[in-house]
Amino acid sequence: MNASFHDGNLLTAPLPQDMIALDPAFGTRFMLFVDTEEEFDWDAPFSRSAHGVTALTGMAQGQAYFAAAGVKPVYVTDYPVIDNDAAAAMMAQWVSDGAADIGAHLHPWVNPPHVEEVSAPNSYVGFLPEAVERAKLEALCRRIEERFGRRPIAYRAGRYGVGPNSARLLEEAGFRLDTSVRSRFDYHRQHGPDFSGLPQNPYWTGPTRALVELPLSTAFVGLLRGRGERLYRATQAMGPLPGVLARTGMLSRVPLTPEGIPVQDAIAAIDALIEEGVRVLNFSFHSPTLEQGFTPYVRDEADRRAFYAWWDAVLAHLARRGVAAASLDALLMAIPARTEACKAA
Repeated sequence: MNASFHDGNLLTAPLPQDMIALDPAFGTRFMLFVDTEEEFDWDAPFSRSAHGVTALTGMAQGQAYFAAAGVKPVYVTDYPVIDNDAAAAMMAQWVSDGAADIGAHLHPWVNPPHVEEVSAPNSYVGFLPEAVERAKLEALCRRIEERFGRRPIAYRAGRYGVGPNSARLLEEAGFRLDTSVRSRFDYHRQHGPDFSGLPQNPYWTGPTRALVELPLSTAFVGLLRGRGERLYRATQAMGPLPGVLARTGMLSRVPLTPEGIPVQDAIAAIDALIEEGVRVLNFSFHSPTLEQGFTPYVRDEADRRAFYAWWDAVLAHLARRGVAAASLDALLMAIPARTEACKAA
């Protein structure tokens, strides 16, 4: 690829001029995006019908907790949830109260039109034919608009499954922000995208650079973290070595999520990301985790209490570090207009 040209593909590292310099007054902030999706058996094959939308009590409790903590989540929401009358009405009230934002989250196997074979490779919408990805995205946007009176402007692909056409289709659909890139993760062995080497800070993407990419946040922690991603990738084919490095405190990869991440590791990751100069710490989890019995992370009441204890500790640490919550609007307002160099890239 010519060093001065980039087509905006989300699977390709941005050019230097695509990196976004946030308003200094924004400081270092954190955001929460909730992958708001149907409940299904995570160990079973993908299915168009074997799912439910019943974890509404847990969602309501979670929203009350975050609202009390001064956090305005972005519920990136998929088709079965937004198509459920009770779920849509509940979230519409949160939006009306100014306590939450709604974005789009696309699980292709349960999102019309249902034209593709249901399979693991086809669970990544960005790797479906362009016309199918476009049609599914438009169906989701139209249903969200019917429920909330406006189209969504924030997006996360289910399973982080963006592909070579995704940024262009998101631009065409009117999205302003994507948060599908899971930096420092590689899913190619699972038929998915490879995000190795992509930035942690936001950047312009898409063919006209009208789309902001806000990657999910992942840190390397441990005595060898200075060698970071290159060393971590090199160890992946070395049998038990990655586990040994993690257990001995030498090198661990830690995403900012309460799902499967011990709180002390999350706190270490927060500190590492701040030291790296990451300006927006991007937290995430799946909405069914808010109610026991639907995900591997919250199996019973003890796990549910531990989930909130995790957030108590993390929010307290963020406060000690002076990292306040940011809303979607606050982030977008902190992004300066694109430069001519960026527009011409």
